[in-house]
Amino acid sequence: MMRILHVSCSPRGQISESYRLSRKIIEFLLEREPAAIVVDRVIGTGAISHIDESYATALGGIQQSSAERFPEGAMARSEELIQELESSDCMVIGTPMHNFAVPSALKAWIDHIVRVRCTFNATKDGYKGILRDRPVYVAVSSGGRYSGGRARQPNFLTPYIKTVLGVIGLSDVTFFSVEGSSLGPQAVTEARAGADRALREHFSPSCAPVSPARIA
Repeated sequence: MMRILHVSCSPRGQISESYRLSRKIIEFLLEREPAAIVVDRVIGTGAISHIDESYATALGGIQQSSAERFPEGAMARSEELIQELESSDCMVIGTPMHNFAVPSALKAWIDHIVRVRCTFNATKDGYKGILRDRPVYVAVSSGGRYSGGRARQPNFLTPYIKTVLGVIGLSDVTFFSVEGSSLGPQAVTEARAGADRALREHFSPSCAPVSPARIA
């Protein structure tokens, strides 16, 4: 049975544009796979703390760490979050753009799941991802516009997410966005309509269905 991991990163919760857009993505996925299980990981309210001494110690000197060796702290949480990701067949991330990049809540989650000798290896030829690839959909909301002819702000969020997920083996990443949410109701209406069009085009019947990936 297909498992969809939904990572929700906005401090505004379910009233946020990124949450709204991410749920629309999930609706399209459920149309293809009605029996799919959605696993919600809400992190926007600070539910995940930053990495701590146990995490740094393990990465610095222990070849293979585990939740049994570190029953508390960031390393145990890292094990939990990585297992949650590994057991998913598809991931949907709903995130706002904060100061042109990812919010601190999402960065904390990334720091837990991007872990050397666990989700990637450092080799003489560079970083090699360990996780099997699977579709990742990212729903982004931003107060200003960062793409297209009316862009007026930098964008470090999308290239960073693509790069850091690629390090652990996740290269099938698709972005959808609602931009200009602070520019007034008309701008929000236009941005939502544009995002809806992009979703319909991507998930049209001509697109190949999302098939559950076999769990190694």
